Amino acid sequence: MSSTDSVTTLDAHARELLFRNARTANTFSSEPVSDEVLKEVWELAKWPPTAANTQPLRVLYVRSDKAKERLLPHVAEGNVDKVRSAPVTAVLAMDSAFHEHIPTVLPFRPEMKDALEANEDMRTSMGTFGSTLQAGYFILAVRSVGLTAGPMAGFDSAGVDSEFFGDGRWKSTLLVNVGHPGKDPWFDRLPRLDDDEVLRFE
Repeated sequence: MSSTDSVTTLDAHARELLFRNARTANTFSSEPVSDEVLKEVWELAKWPPTAANTQPLRVLYVRSDKAKERLLPHVAEGNVDKVRSAPVTAVLAMDSAFHEHIPTVLPFRPEMKDALEANEDMRTSMGTFGSTLQAGYFILAVRSVGLTAGPMAGFDSAGVDSEFFGDGRWKSTLLVNVGHPGKDPWFDRLPRLDDDEVLRFE
């Protein structure tokens, strides 16, 4: 039986790892993260769905001291130490020309490439939505390989784009520090809304 013929459930440990016990890390240990593990993160993150399978998310792994020094001037002051301590900072970005890959990723509707080329608003909306979905998948993938993630929106996206994506095609949307937790890595758990505030059944 293939994986598409049946659906199983995650055990309690996996659910705790990915959801209930998962926390945003604010400090990281010096333990390195290998290229192989970072590739494994993407191997998992690339499979969940996006609109029309367009897959607009792109990832830049910033890991060398030189690259970190280029990134830090564009990070909000309160996030600088977090970036410094992390062995890797993933810059998640939307490929503004993601539609060019449609003949490959959606081969039964290649004409969609031209439709999106002619409609910038639709292309931007689809790319923003899809890359945001994929950012969530990416964080879960980081957790699933035994690492912690520290997602951050506190950065100058225009500065990051100018520094790392000079051709203007990739547009940064989120920074995610990746590694093993360091000293006192967690803030106190903040409350979640009660079910009756967010759920409706018709």
